[in-house]
Amino acid sequence: MTFHRHRRHSHRVNSMDYYASQSGICHWNDSYKVISACSILLLCILLNQPVVSITVIFTMGFVNIKANGVSFSDYTGFLKIPVAFLILGSAAIACGISRSPAGDFRISLNWFYVYTTGKRIKEAAELFLKAMGAVSAMYFLALSTPANELTGVLKKAHVPRIIVELMDMIYRFIFILTEVQGRMKTAAASRLGYVDFKTSCYSFGQTGGNLFLISLKKANACYDAMISRGYEGELPFWEEEKQLKLWQIGLLLVYEISLIMLSVFL
Repeated sequence: MTFHRHRRHSHRVNSMDYYASQSGICHWNDSYKVISACSILLLCILLNQPVVSITVIFTMGFVNIKANGVSFSDYTGFLKIPVAFLILGSAAIACGISRSPAGDFRISLNWFYVYTTGKRIKEAAELFLKAMGAVSAMYFLALSTPANELTGVLKKAHVPRIIVELMDMIYRFIFILTEVQGRMKTAAASRLGYVDFKTSCYSFGQTGGNLFLISLKKANACYDAMISRGYEGELPFWEEEKQLKLWQIGLLLVYEISLIMLSVFL
């Protein structure tokens, strides 16, 4: 028996999976998009040139906004978390600690100095740009290919079936439980469940306990539903055939050759 995947989820409209299902290039071959994103990511890392990283950041941002239909505000919102982590990581690389004055720039904190040098700042900035280029390439994939189609690509790549099916089920349950948690939080807030810290802690504990019980109930219901539909240990999903066109291959080659040329001549 074949199960049909539904692209639309009940989670918020500006989620990544919503944009992926509405993307202007959603109908492109899924394997092609995975290979494109991974090859661009590898080039960004291996070429190790700031100009290449900046080019990838802006071109992938342009594609995500124009082709994938993501609004500028939502796209910058998606970038906030990785940017925050990258800033903290880059700061840790750029700065050092010493008991005596050192480096080109330093701050005295009584018992020790926090210092940095021009070389370390340059290395941290280059690493930040390289990581942002890689993140932008992965966002191109995430915002153009629904998660259920990515699992299909993993199956074609001969990733163990149990891993692929667990990924798919976990992904679906994340959104189901997130929606349930949102309703429970709203119900608790309407009953003044977050009026002070003590009450908030109690409401949080109650919500967590109830969410655990609901997750078990929904897991059992899901298993019963699969058994009633002929589940025999495997989840075969219907997958849409998407033709790979020659001009799409040419577009990728031109883009990647351009990145290589940038790294050579600039």
